[in-house]
Parts: sequence; C-alpha cells; structure tokens
Amino acid sequence: MELKINGKIKLIMDSQSWDSGFTKREFVVTTNEQYPQDVKLEFIKDKTTLLDGLSEGEEVEVSFNVRGNEYNGKYYVNLQAWRLTKVESNSNTDSGPPEPDFEPAGDQDDDLPF
Repeated sequence: MELKINGKIKLIMDSQSWDSGFTKREFVVTTNEQYPQDVKLEFIKDKTTLLDGLSEGEEVEVSFNVRGNEYNGKYYVNLQAWRLTKVESNSNTDSGPPEPDFEPAGDQDDDLPF
C-alpha cells in the first residue's frame, strides 16, 4: 500500500550515521489542510540524498511506508519515506472568484409575496 502526504517542507535535519553504516535523515512536512499537521518523516541509507537541493518552504509530495517495532516493551512507529517529488505551484494562473452555480434574480419581478 502506497501512502502519500502533500505539504510544505518545514524543517530538514542533518544526516545521522552510526558505526554499523546505517544512515538516516529526518524532515518535517506541514500538511495543506484546514487544520495543518507537522509530520516527521525519515529517509534511510542512500535515499537521504533526495533532500539535497531542497529548502524549507517548498511544496512536496512524499510517498512513504509505516514501520513499527517494539523495544523493551515500548512500541515505536516511523514514517519511512522512499520518494519525494517537488510540486510546482501554478502562480501564473489568476482564476479570480469562482463563478456562481446559479443565476441571481436581480431586479426581475416575480409572483412571490416576499
């Protein structure tokens, strides 16, 4: 199952490396919803370079998997990203106000008493 999230990059953290050779890089995306959420995701291993060249405030679409594990009786969940696509904004189109779905009556006479 492919999960996706759309939003603006809020924060890009530095890469973290361990002696075992494991590398990860975390970042935060703020969703474009009525009630925006700050969601932390991570890239691991060679995917950490997907964040290179991006900056905070850019619109992106991120594909990710949910990963969970147990350690000493506690459970942890990670959102492991595997694809990141920069979303181009359409600032050149000025759509203006939306057209009404009905025709206003205006000054027409009608037979209604109110």
